[in-house]
Amino acid sequence: MKKKFLEIGKIVSTHGIKGEVRVQPWCDDSELLTEIDVLYFNQGKEEVVIENARVHKNVVVMKIENINDMNSAQLLRNKILYVDREDLLLDENTYFIQDLIGMKVVDFDNEEKVYGKIIDVTQTGANDVYHIEDEKGNVVLIPAIADVVKETDLDNDIMKITPLKGLFDEAEEIR
Repeated sequence: MKKKFLEIGKIVSTHGIKGEVRVQPWCDDSELLTEIDVLYFNQGKEEVVIENARVHKNVVVMKIENINDMNSAQLLRNKILYVDREDLLLDENTYFIQDLIGMKVVDFDNEEKVYGKIIDVTQTGANDVYHIEDEKGNVVLIPAIADVVKETDLDNDIMKITPLKGLFDEAEEIR
């Protein structure tokens, strides 16, 4: 089941004396945080209106409605910001990492062959890398490229892959 509210960043400190906060973005593109007018605290339970936001070095500086001084901003430190997934549009064949974690990974040609579950995703720049853990705790890294990942079915929580030669052979030899 897909989460309605997704973690998108964390308030790490204040910025200046007028109530702005510095947010460490947890998304591919920091600019995304500058385009959203409403975020949330407490897993979506508390609406946060964003008056303005801009990218500054490797963080996003944000002005939140009704936070007008440094002391008020300091109280927000370490709070996690959430976004409503319906406020974001993803390109085709692009997914939220949170939706991939826990997904069952099977062979494209033989769905009976289960490789494991996705336990983590590393973003390398060139392509993402999926960490697949089998039932014995072995972890294999697979590149998230079209030659390997053939189908991602979010509704059924399953990914079908054609692994590159040798990827799972070592794990099988260890058993």
